[in-house]
Amino acid sequence: MSYITDDSCASIALVPVTKVGLTDFLAGQSEFISNWVNNSSFKAKPHDYCLVPDKSGNTAMVLFGLHAESKSSDINTNAAPIWAISNLAKKLPVAIYHLDCDWDDDSQLKAMIGWGLGSYSFDFFKKDFLDPKPKSQLKVAENKLDEINAYVDAFTLVRDLVNTPANHMMPEDLSELTQELAQQHGAEFSEVVGDKLLEENFPAIHAVGRASDHPPRLIKLEWGNENDPLVSLVGKGVCFDTGGLDLKPSKFMRNMKKDMGGSAHVLGLAHLIMSHKLPVRMQVLVAAADNAISGDAFRPGDIIETRAHKTVEIDNTDAEGRLVLCDALTLACETEPDLILDFATLTGAARVAVGTEIPALFSNSNQLSLDIQNAAENTGEMVWPLPLHQGYRHELDSPVADLVNSSPNGYGGAITAALYLNEFVDADKPWAHFDVMAWNMRERAGRPKGGEAMGLLVAFKFLQKRYV
Repeated sequence: MSYITDDSCASIALVPVTKVGLTDFLAGQSEFISNWVNNSSFKAKPHDYCLVPDKSGNTAMVLFGLHAESKSSDINTNAAPIWAISNLAKKLPVAIYHLDCDWDDDSQLKAMIGWGLGSYSFDFFKKDFLDPKPKSQLKVAENKLDEINAYVDAFTLVRDLVNTPANHMMPEDLSELTQELAQQHGAEFSEVVGDKLLEENFPAIHAVGRASDHPPRLIKLEWGNENDPLVSLVGKGVCFDTGGLDLKPSKFMRNMKKDMGGSAHVLGLAHLIMSHKLPVRMQVLVAAADNAISGDAFRPGDIIETRAHKTVEIDNTDAEGRLVLCDALTLACETEPDLILDFATLTGAARVAVGTEIPALFSNSNQLSLDIQNAAENTGEMVWPLPLHQGYRHELDSPVADLVNSSPNGYGGAITAALYLNEFVDADKPWAHFDVMAWNMRERAGRPKGGEAMGLLVAFKFLQKRYV
């Protein structure tokens, strides 16, 4: 447990200090404290900390380094309040702490959320999971606990889903967890499974998943007042991606349990929406499949149908995410939504363009793209727009079908993938597409290696601004 709400219990102060303000801070302290800090080589660098004892040797306070405020702090994501104390949760001696600062309520709330994110670890498959070690706790006001937990639980949901190995996270498992989320919030759950996908016109999802022993499915969660504007969240749920017959090298297949990261993101975002009771009617669509290989696997050169009645020639079976998404996006448009957001671990090309830690953003609306970018300010996250450049649409031309699923030359791969999705989104439906890594390649404050929610805070803040 990361938090405690008992005001009567003793706790240790966490005190922020900037590099510039350290001298002034120490000038107001006792000679003992000043000497201790100076002798400890604490320089108030961001994410550095210093345990300050009392004269009995017990920890009296913890000083932690903080980025100095600057006009550029809104684009320095590591300087955001949410990451201020996120590294302390695991590093400090096990005890109860409280935040001692004059920050505004919003900044304190974000820092408290960051503490919970920093407490995260994926231990489910370790032998000591049922006998966990004690953790440090942060004292918070009881009336803030639900708000804090909503964010921490959303991140935990995304991280756990992505970190869970494929032998424990196939389409049926993703379905079960979506049902549990629906029950938690009083939402409606339904799904279309296996050959029923053909009967109900989801042929592209079926084509990608039919070779697996784990039947593909279209998973749906619906929540909210029917009179509120409809927001459709669409997630790529490829629970493992071998690459199909265009088999990935083992190096690139190693972490393909994360290829359902898009579905994890929309479920985490749905949890935030429902926890905060945003005044929207929400539809979550998860296109879940296992891109496996068998005698019935779809092949390069195949021509498959889609829900939109556009035919697609398969150039590469490793471009399967856009195939499952196109059926789900078509369904989303049929329901006349006010907004469509999709999340997908779609392309390696996006990682080449913006790296592994920044989601690439595409939209059919410049205003929508700008609004989402503006929502990123001070969230501790970053998204970056790439152009939905129609000049590259010819890369998807096929001589024998309406389009191909991937460009054979490979240039601008993130853009051509987004252009493919755009073919299945009505021009009058506001739509944004997040191409995410969903995986931390390195450890940062509050962000351990492994599965990660990326763009989640930005998307939710955008929705709050748009609908509240």
